[in-house]
Amino acid sequence: MYPDDLKYTREHEWVRLSGSTAVIGITSFAQEALGDIVFVSLPEVGAEIAAGESFGEVESTKSVSEIYAPAAGRVIASNEVLATSPELINSDPFGDGWLVELTLADAGLGELLTAAEYEEYVKEHS
Repeated sequence: MYPDDLKYTREHEWVRLSGSTAVIGITSFAQEALGDIVFVSLPEVGAEIAAGESFGEVESTKSVSEIYAPAAGRVIASNEVLATSPELINSDPFGDGWLVELTLADAGLGELLTAAEYEEYVKEHS
């Protein structure tokens, strides 16, 4: 259900690591809980984000939710397609529905979970 090549946060974000860069998105669990996503607010390229801090919002027909950074870094790409097609997060949360790409400030990524650990976490807290 959750791709094994990703790491996960307890706030329902995923991270795809590649050297000193990380692509971040929200999990299928998060998008299902939100419902139909209608708007996404993301930081601009060049913005510095701090680990554990909110760096954007996802708005659905049900609510508005903050997106939290699993790591500190500088935004090197923001998924501009989401400005006109935010529903991509619903249809492809682990692919075309990615949010931002960061150059990591350091190697420390905090408390990230494996796919199996995240799946267990979701079962225990839902």
